[in-house]
Amino acid sequence: MIVDSKGALLSSQDLNTKHGMILYVEGVSVSFDGFKALNDLNLYIKDGELRCLIGANGAGKTTLMDVITGKTRPDKGKVNFGQQIDLLTLNESEIARAGIGRKFQKPTVFEALSVFENIELSLSGDKGIYSTLFHKLSGAQKDKIEEVLYTIGLIAERNYPAGRLSHGQKQWLEIGMLLAAEPRLLLVDEPVAGMTAQETERTAELLTSLAGKHSVVVVEHDMAFVRSIARKVTVLHEGSVLAEGSMDEIQENRAVREVYLGEEQAEL
Repeated sequence: MIVDSKGALLSSQDLNTKHGMILYVEGVSVSFDGFKALNDLNLYIKDGELRCLIGANGAGKTTLMDVITGKTRPDKGKVNFGQQIDLLTLNESEIARAGIGRKFQKPTVFEALSVFENIELSLSGDKGIYSTLFHKLSGAQKDKIEEVLYTIGLIAERNYPAGRLSHGQKQWLEIGMLLAAEPRLLLVDEPVAGMTAQETERTAELLTSLAGKHSVVVVEHDMAFVRSIARKVTVLHEGSVLAEGSMDEIQENRAVREVYLGEEQAEL
């Protein structure tokens, strides 16, 4: 159960985003054994936007995702979901129920279950595997699963065991499992690692299609992929925001080019 500061029960659909922002990360710092993984970081994500986060290894991307999802507690700072929800007061499962979904780089699906059953298990609500698989779906739930299958492009594979899917299809299925839980904010980590060119193109189309109804934050090293989807890019460096803007603005930013010298600059 998620409540606001006045004790009112909240769902992800109740978020107050009247100022246009769905996520506020303000003055956040995290240290590990003297190393500052995040250093007074500020980040604001608009409701419905698609944002790409880039940066060299150690720039703070994963730590930032960990803070937002409750895996890591910052030394200082504030993290708010909409106007009402202080994420630093919630645990990981409460944050997921509040409407934040996270997809890690390696897909995690139930390979012995069908594509349909994987999505069924992820429908919003507290259900165990046994009760879910032996309970009759409502018409609305069936419609929701069909909608997700269509969105991720796996209608034809609906009855396949998930273990039969290609790497790219498993990535789409996991995104579908997140969508079934009806999140307002999706955090997606390196979604195209290991994909074919065709799968990468389809993933770009999928993530682009989600923006608007969902807010999507994509962490990615593949600069060609980032160019294909980016509306706004945030560059992290040494735990802070180095630059923000369109991909063209980022490419022309002198500070960014200095950080990405050599091989990494060539990728930009």
